[in-house]
Formats: sequence, C-alpha cells, structure tokens
Amino acid sequence: MKKTVLFFMLFATLLGSFSLPAQAQTVRHQWYCKHVKGHVQPPLDARLSFIEEHNAYYIDRRHADANDGDKVIYLTFDAGYENGNIAKTLDILRDENVPAAFFILDTMLYKNEELVVRMINEGHTVANHTARHKDMSQYANDAFLAELESLETLYRERTGQEMAKYYRPPEGVFSRENLICAAENGYKTIFWSFAYPDWDNQKQMPLEKAKGIILDNLHNGEVMLLHPTSDTNVQILADVIREARAQGYRFGTLDELTGARWQ
Repeated sequence: MKKTVLFFMLFATLLGSFSLPAQAQTVRHQWYCKHVKGHVQPPLDARLSFIEEHNAYYIDRRHADANDGDKVIYLTFDAGYENGNIAKTLDILRDENVPAAFFILDTMLYKNEELVVRMINEGHTVANHTARHKDMSQYANDAFLAELESLETLYRERTGQEMAKYYRPPEGVFSRENLICAAENGYKTIFWSFAYPDWDNQKQMPLEKAKGIILDNLHNGEVMLLHPTSDTNVQILADVIREARAQGYRFGTLDELTGARWQ
C-alpha cells in the first residue's frame, strides 16, 4: 500500500513539473497606459516592456519630443457594431480629411458591410480585432490564429480586399504567446498610448469633461484609441481634431507608425 501511495505521489510531482512551462507561457496581461499631462509620452510599464520584442507598438518613439516640428497622432477606433455613430464618425473624418484605423469584428461585416466598404473607399485602414472579441490570452496558437484568419477570410469574401495585418487584442488582454504567434504569422500588434472610459453607452462622460481629458493628454507620437459608438465621442470628435491641429499636430497612418507598406 505504501509503495502504491509513493508511486502516485511521484507521478503527480512529475506531471506538475512538466506542466509548468506551458502555464508560464500563458500568463494573462492587461494593457494600459497612465494619463500623463504636459503633452509628454506616457512611460511604458516595465512589466509590459516585452511587447516591443514581438512586433508590437503602442507609441511612435521617433516622435518623442513634445517640441518637435513634426507632431503626429495616430487615430484608431475599435468598432464592434454599429449604433448609428460609426456612420457619423466617418462623416466627420471625411469632412476633416483625417485618416484613421478601424479595428473591426465579424459583426461589422455581417450586419454593416457597407460601412466597412466605406471605410476602405475613404482611405482608412481596416484591421483585425478578432472575429468574436474573446479573451485571446486563454487561446492556444491554433485557436488564436483561427480567430484572426476567419475574420480575414470573411473580409476578403465581402470586400474583395486583403485586410491589413494589424491586430488589436480585445480589451487589451493578451499573453506573450499571442504576440509571438501574431508576429510569426506576419501581424503587427497595435496597442495604444491614450484611451479613456468611452465604451459603455449607458455611462457616457459629459462632453466638456471628455474633451478636456483628450486634449490634456495629447502627445507627440500618440496612438489614440476611441470607440466610434460613443455618443460623446461623435459630438466632440470634430472639435478634438481641430484643436489638435491648432496645436500643431497632424494625423498619421499605421503604415507610418510601423514603417509597413501593405499596398
């Protein structure tokens, strides 16, 4: 009996030791950037600095000087569904002549294909936010890639275009393995250096407060994340664009940010 117990204890110990490397590879990380006033770039948390080893971007370090004569902002939107405000957002971007990147889900193609086509036709970058907006940190590589590739396939079928290989993790949740897998398959992961609580349509921030937060945190090389479904954002976006330009900023593309060319 004692030999049997010892055998199972030894087996359990060995099994646990073999499983440790796999567990270490799937640590769940949550992306964030602190707000830093003074129009300077927010620092990268040292615990997340490994992202830059794996073809991931959150800011344009080439434009780190707040007093640089070339001041650039990269405007990005996470677009999961339409509630009337994405079309209005596109109207504003067209009228203000501003390029942007839209990270979409498959629901945009199933339910609002015409808006995605409009994004393309009006010169915006359409990129990958996964098909279904799940926690990718818990996905093995094959399942992770399937989420990205199924959206790409649907995009190709519906638009006749190839989706740019930019990926943004849903809710900023990711694992190191996600980044490695994405990079090995030709994707550049795009995080952000500024965001604010704009995603909950039932808890929208007052217009002037939201505008103040955005403008107080403008910085050179900024990757700005907004949600185009926000009632607040659609009302302040034109003012934000005009004020940013008045402060000397221009609006760049993800191709410029990463140095990539997809065409």
